Amino acid sequence: MLPFARNALSRLQVRSIQQVVARQSHQKRTPNFHDKYGNAILASGALFCISTWTYTVTQIGIEWNLSPVGRVTPKEWRDQ
Repeated sequence: MLPFARNALSRLQVRSIQQVVARQSHQKRTPNFHDKYGNAILASGALFCISTWTYTVTQIGIEWNLSPVGRVTPKEWRDQ
């Protein structure tokens, strides 16, 4: 290819790329799914997790290593 034609072609490509970039920068970006609903989904997931664990901890009767002082009495020693 002639140097003149190659130079002209590369300038046209650079110019077209610059035009595309300039055109894209002036367009308004529409919000996507995450922009619209991301925080609501995160908050609802956190609320679900907290409420599930709260129900589990309060309703299934777990004993949380409470102190045995006063509830456990030692057995009498037996000689054999």
